[in-house]
Amino acid sequence: MPIWLQTLRNRPTPARILRSKSRQAPPSNPTGEQDDNPKRILGFIPNFQTKNDDPGNQQPLTVKQKYILELHQTVDFSAHIGNLFQAALQQAANAQPHYGEGWGPYAERFGAAEADQVTSAFFMYGFLPSILHDDPRYFRRAKGSIVSRAYYAATRTAITRKDSGDPTFNIPLVAGFLLQQSISTAYYPPEDRSASRVFENWGTSLAFNSAYNELKEFYPDLIRIAFHRHRHTDPGMPPPPPPASASH
Repeated sequence: MPIWLQTLRNRPTPARILRSKSRQAPPSNPTGEQDDNPKRILGFIPNFQTKNDDPGNQQPLTVKQKYILELHQTVDFSAHIGNLFQAALQQAANAQPHYGEGWGPYAERFGAAEADQVTSAFFMYGFLPSILHDDPRYFRRAKGSIVSRAYYAATRTAITRKDSGDPTFNIPLVAGFLLQQSISTAYYPPEDRSASRVFENWGTSLAFNSAYNELKEFYPDLIRIAFHRHRHTDPGMPPPPPPASASH
């Protein structure tokens, strides 16, 4: 066979390219926007770890991807804005941590919130999920009754899934918050360093996480209702068949 004819025969055609792409697994992107879940709620609350509980999102994360997720939770600008707001609320109420009032104590409150952010993200999204082979993402149910979805969201504080997909106790989150609160005693004021304070803050963090899960579960629905958007459809799913034409 002539060389030019063999080259033409082996040249990739559009059909071959499509078949090749179809055999490749979709890349996992733990920090990019997928589904109808925004990367930030209300424009600034981090929401990188939320994915719809669909087959396309159930492929386990690698260790590298877990630490990338942890990094985004730590350094994204929205986390710093939240810490500035949190420090302002604590300053206005002269609440814990009890640094006092004034610009100096406000800076200390912000610094403490930043340190809490770093340690909690490290344990909950990077270190513990990696060594325990757990998935640190929140898989949004997105379907079912409001009551069933609300119950599901609240219980994800205590229940997560292994990399294999099996349900398991959420050690990264429960233990991660406890470790973060324990480490905070190194830089909180002396009156906030007691064991009772640690467990009080730990319980409060778990309660807030359950409320945060509710927001992650229902926020896309609220956005869709407010802006009259249609539910997201998977581009990999075939389009619905056209309606049958009426017989004459």
